Amino acid sequence: MRFDAQTYRLSEAGKLGTIALGIGIVGIAGCVGAYFVDPKQFFYSYLTAFVFWTSIGLGGLFFSMIHHLVDATWSVVVRRIIETIAYSLPILLIFFIPVALGMSNLFQWSDSTQVASDHLLKSKSGYLNTGFFLIRTLVYFAIWTFLAVRLYRLSRKQDGGHDLSITTTWRKISAPGMILFALTTTFAAIDWIMSLDAHWYSTIFGAYYFAGAAMSLMAVTLILVIYLHKNNILRGTVTEEHYHDLSKLMFAFIVFWAYMAFSQYFLIWYANIPEETIWFKHRWEGSWKTITLIIVIGHFCLPFLMLITRAAKRSANFLLFVTFFMLTIHYIDLYWLIFPNLHHHGPHFSWVDLTSILAIGGPFIWYFWSKFTSGPIVPVGDPKLPASIKFVNQ
Repeated sequence: MRFDAQTYRLSEAGKLGTIALGIGIVGIAGCVGAYFVDPKQFFYSYLTAFVFWTSIGLGGLFFSMIHHLVDATWSVVVRRIIETIAYSLPILLIFFIPVALGMSNLFQWSDSTQVASDHLLKSKSGYLNTGFFLIRTLVYFAIWTFLAVRLYRLSRKQDGGHDLSITTTWRKISAPGMILFALTTTFAAIDWIMSLDAHWYSTIFGAYYFAGAAMSLMAVTLILVIYLHKNNILRGTVTEEHYHDLSKLMFAFIVFWAYMAFSQYFLIWYANIPEETIWFKHRWEGSWKTITLIIVIGHFCLPFLMLITRAAKRSANFLLFVTFFMLTIHYIDLYWLIFPNLHHHGPHFSWVDLTSILAIGGPFIWYFWSKFTSGPIVPVGDPKLPASIKFVNQ
């Protein structure tokens, strides 16, 4: 890669996008084969990969809006990375198509025969039905697309010169956008994950999914910054001070995730209502018990200890390990939410899990990289950019 430090442009983008697209094509071919070998396993693996990559895009959209709402300075230097991740979110609608086609393999409530014989499913059929489910998904992506595209295009417009009206427009979009984001993310988590077991419900489930999304966004942002630094790009622009703040936010959302997870568990344990506790009981049977303990330790206990010190938050090599570790744990957490509905007594990890991750992740990264490298990789027109570069943690 070749970088112009004056214009903040990459004159040569490197091969990351091409490699990602190639890996994605291999993953798609693997998914096609998996569908014919074991369709049930394929659809569950694919759904897990879909909600994993969608969570990263949603994290980018959330952080883009919160940046504008609080008029942040320190994060200006990484804003282009984050808003481009959000801008890449709409292409995931294409990757929702296999989920839509596999609804009968995933969701009990999509089978009219089962609904007819189940009083609870029948009572929920006004909400949980195929047509309304697909309409809601289109509405979610329509809202996310509007917000992400509008914020990104205003940012690129600002590259041509600062205009105060752009800042005002950002806030006018982000304020109601944050409310819409909260509602759509919550209902998307309910539709795509919680409704796999339509007999169970949790009023905190949307916040649980959001916590993992925000944490994973911070992890991906750190990985991209460290990758750029290792290629001698943005050195002196993004500094260890920014590492520190990104790590603090990742640490905060790790704790927030733990709070949501514990709150969900504690309230259900305390109420001790059979139709609620059975969900956790399924995840305490057979080898699912091991996965449950891995998530408790790996999603909170270990990262809490690993990131609690100031030095850990400022070490690029150590953070690279922690971020990949957290993304892996985030995927395992989603796997734990989804797969007990298929494999009741323990996980059965499959090569289809990997091909599904590659099939969606490859094109997602390729699209992100092509947009990210098509212009300045920092918002050069933002008047707070010099202050952001000089930012120092107090």
